[in-house]
Amino acid sequence: MKIYTKTGDKGETSLFGGKRVQKSSLRISTYGTVDELNASLGLAICSVKDENVKSVLLKLQNQLFIVGADLATPLEVESKNISIPRVTEAEIHESEKAIDFFDSHMEALRYFILPGGAVSAAQLHVARTICRRAEREVVLLAQQEEINQNIVIFLNRISDLLFVLSRFENKTAGIPDRQWEKPI
Repeated sequence: MKIYTKTGDKGETSLFGGKRVQKSSLRISTYGTVDELNASLGLAICSVKDENVKSVLLKLQNQLFIVGADLATPLEVESKNISIPRVTEAEIHESEKAIDFFDSHMEALRYFILPGGAVSAAQLHVARTICRRAEREVVLLAQQEEINQNIVIFLNRISDLLFVLSRFENKTAGIPDRQWEKPI
């Protein structure tokens, strides 16, 4: 099978179900941002030290493929006998459990922190900001088209999870959170 198909040479691509859309459409941009988030997690995994964090991130990468497939498949396609995995409350609850687990191993946060510290923590902060952008794009898409609302909730939880994981990576590396210094 060839990698190139030439079907997108005129600036269009197909959604699952066959509908052709412009590559500049919000739906395409949205799942492109989810793909960017997934790639940023792949980079972060290369420097993460804690095996539990790595395991969570690898699982998250697989879940983000479901998010992308869900966004690439309009809801009305379900009726055409195309079975595509959708984001469910199970993924949301799983991310909440991971947040609670890692957060329970750290001191309570009482101030704003600056992104940075260990390379892995900084990379997780970058992934968190990409996740927030994806969430904003999904919210905008939901204002224009009917989509699975669990995606918005899941991305919201994932950004929180990435924040907690970045703090955990710094703790593992022995690097304290850097507090934002409020101007006087």
